[in-house]
Amino acid sequence: MTLACMLMAPRVAAAQEAVNTMEVPSALQDVWAGMYHFIEPTTGDTLAMLVFNPITIFPRERFRNKEQEEFYWKTVRDVKRTLPYAKLISATLLETYEYMGTYKSEKQKQEYMKKFEKEIFNQYKPVMKKMTKSQGKMLIKLINRETNQNSYSIVKAFLGTFRAGFWQTFGRFFGANLKQGYHPNKNKDDAMIERICVRVEQGTL
Repeated sequence: MTLACMLMAPRVAAAQEAVNTMEVPSALQDVWAGMYHFIEPTTGDTLAMLVFNPITIFPRERFRNKEQEEFYWKTVRDVKRTLPYAKLISATLLETYEYMGTYKSEKQKQEYMKKFEKEIFNQYKPVMKKMTKSQGKMLIKLINRETNQNSYSIVKAFLGTFRAGFWQTFGRFFGANLKQGYHPNKNKDDAMIERICVRVEQGTL
């Protein structure tokens, strides 16, 4: 085993274990970024300083009608259901992508990805079957959010153009488009999703 494999093995094993046991991480972010100790120069006392993560405060949601309000709360439900899985999948993809860099031949990479693809499909299938169609679409969108790229590009990078095309066609049967982007600065629906995600991560929703 190479040094790179030895260094990556614990991290990859941890990510794979999370998938195998479906230990879904919390969507909540840490309240603070760090804690530091320093000595107050005038008194000599040792003090602690907490650095808090940024807190975003949004104005109160206003709805034009009942239908818009119902759509908002339906979106809240879908985000709360899928955001933890999007974070888990994103972390797993990152670990896997780094791990693939330890293989020297394309054949080894493809053999590993075939096995990984099968394991991922078997592990997530029970979860996906319990999701509604709107939650499936939301999961794809939130994976885009967490990875900063659309799901089609991710699949293409891992599995190649042909198999990415297959999964795109397969997703279309369920009304999902792997090529859809996530643009909260341009799209009003994405902007609403982003506000909901931030509030869920902050624990205010």
